[in-house]
Amino acid sequence: MEQEWLAGQFEENRGHLRAVAYRMLGSASEADDAVQEAWLRLSRSDANAIENLGGWLTTVVSRVCLDMLRSRKARHEEPIEPGVREPVAKPDAGGDPEREALLADSVGLALMVVLDRLTPAERLAFVLHDLFAVPFEEIGGILDRSAMAVRQLASRARRRVQGAPAIDETELNRQRDLVSRFLAALRAGDVEGLVAVLDPDFVLRADKFASFSGGTMEVHGARTWAQEAVTLFKGARFAAPALVEGAVGVVVAPQGRLFRVLKFGFSGGKIASIDAVAEPGQMGEIDLGLLQG
Repeated sequence: MEQEWLAGQFEENRGHLRAVAYRMLGSASEADDAVQEAWLRLSRSDANAIENLGGWLTTVVSRVCLDMLRSRKARHEEPIEPGVREPVAKPDAGGDPEREALLADSVGLALMVVLDRLTPAERLAFVLHDLFAVPFEEIGGILDRSAMAVRQLASRARRRVQGAPAIDETELNRQRDLVSRFLAALRAGDVEGLVAVLDPDFVLRADKFASFSGGTMEVHGARTWAQEAVTLFKGARFAAPALVEGAVGVVVAPQGRLFRVLKFGFSGGKIASIDAVAEPGQMGEIDLGLLQG
């Protein structure tokens, strides 16, 4: 009977725990694993000694996620092969691509990309405090740091997440509108809609990791590229606007994992150029941030 009551209490907290874990990890299957581990630890604990079950479970899930993030950072990531097309969906083992896409949309692809740039401690401090209003003192207990140190972690993470536009608000809004129209046309397979936002002398430059030829590539002409783009990137389901080097650009991020960065050049109220970067080392050097508002 007591185990049934405990299972019921856990189920009441499952949604919250999964939300915390997903924002910490950016993967639905890993979030499920973290929540399951929290249940296993609860089932082995003396529940009668736990005064605040929700807080206890949040702490446990956070610690599990922290360990998973540290393990992920310690692994050497395999570089993306040149010539790989934008994934239709490449879920974790046993994952559900539709579920991953819905989760990413609900949280925000750009947010997941930027969070992935943080250290594990920064990510935990930002997610728990800024997204779930957990006090700094409680976060300090998870990280084994003082409340002041956690406040500094969260502040540093916040600055990195928000980014800093290098242009004035009027130009930022103009660029945001152009990029939004660009993505809408790309997702709809609308060649004319794409041509309408591109400069006639538009140029696309792609590094060898972003190119489908396996070498660096340049395409000249708005219509030439637009006709090709609607076929190659139909749907663009994993693309989202973001601050890229202080201006409006696009990140492509299946499951919140950065796959490609598009840096836009603007001229005369049109998109004049796009630099497609997919080389892992180069992407790691690009300043990314969220578009506010």
